[in-house]
Amino acid sequence: MNPTQVLLLCGGGGGEHDVSLLSADFLEAELSKIPLVSVIRVEINKEGIWIEKEGRSCQLDLDGTLRMHLISKRIDYVIPCIHGFPGETGDIQSLLDLAGLPYFGCAPSASMICFNKITSKLWFDAIGIPNTPYVFLGECDDDNKRKASDAFDLWGAIFVKAASQGSSVGCYHVTKKEDINTALENAFTFSNQVLIEKALRPRELEIAAYSFKGELIITNPGEVSSPVDTFYSYDEKYSQDSLSATTVEAKNLTDEQRNKLYEYAKAAFIQLKLKDLSRIDFFITENGDVLLNEINTFPGMTPISMFPKLLEHHGHRFCDYLEACIKGK
Repeated sequence: MNPTQVLLLCGGGGGEHDVSLLSADFLEAELSKIPLVSVIRVEINKEGIWIEKEGRSCQLDLDGTLRMHLISKRIDYVIPCIHGFPGETGDIQSLLDLAGLPYFGCAPSASMICFNKITSKLWFDAIGIPNTPYVFLGECDDDNKRKASDAFDLWGAIFVKAASQGSSVGCYHVTKKEDINTALENAFTFSNQVLIEKALRPRELEIAAYSFKGELIITNPGEVSSPVDTFYSYDEKYSQDSLSATTVEAKNLTDEQRNKLYEYAKAAFIQLKLKDLSRIDFFITENGDVLLNEINTFPGMTPISMFPKLLEHHGHRFCDYLEACIKGK
């Protein structure tokens, strides 16, 4: 029986390139545990060139053939392990759809909606899921700077976030009014749209929502604890010097909060037409309210990442889950 030829794509041109490589290491190790699966790993470098393991450029044709130096291989399945652009933005998924290739993760439309913090919040509002109060800006001009200043006056402190970035890239916690313009200018270098959110001091909970053997699984929430007066920034997520801690079982939640977390995660997965996997992040406010923060359509897969930890804590081996996705079980 011929093995299933899996193309593991990693890297990408975004700010999360290096983390994507770490996630690919984890996935490659898990794929090695699956019988009758052969893996070709290809890195998309920061210039957008596809590089195979021997360091030579390659390309994927629209007939589903990967052309590498003097060799061509027909691809059966793709795992686009790319955080940020062009993986979570829907670009790679559009290419794979054109090539008629099945792949791991969400379709282009769901990826694009969830990656943009503005469109995702509009969807949360439309399907009745509470989320953090916000204002969005389309330009870094005087009128929009006034909107940000007004939001600061109303809320006391704000987050300034590039609309289309992941892993807290282009995200700034502003506690002094004189820092607003600098934060806006920096955020607009990462995205042509910027979101202003009310700064909260919440508990940060994360849920893994994924499909396994025809069933939608919503895990119990895990929790991220960051030092006082910090937030779960890119460095806090991935740096060896991180002071943040994670646990796969959030404690001291009421039954009502647990029910809301489950129902909101389920509604988001179904209504936004997510596929295969997502990590859905929530806030619990000081008043006990449950707010949906964001959805990651291709969450981190590093050794310290929450999605694989939550999945395995739920009782599923990660390699079994991958095999079910690849083989359509």
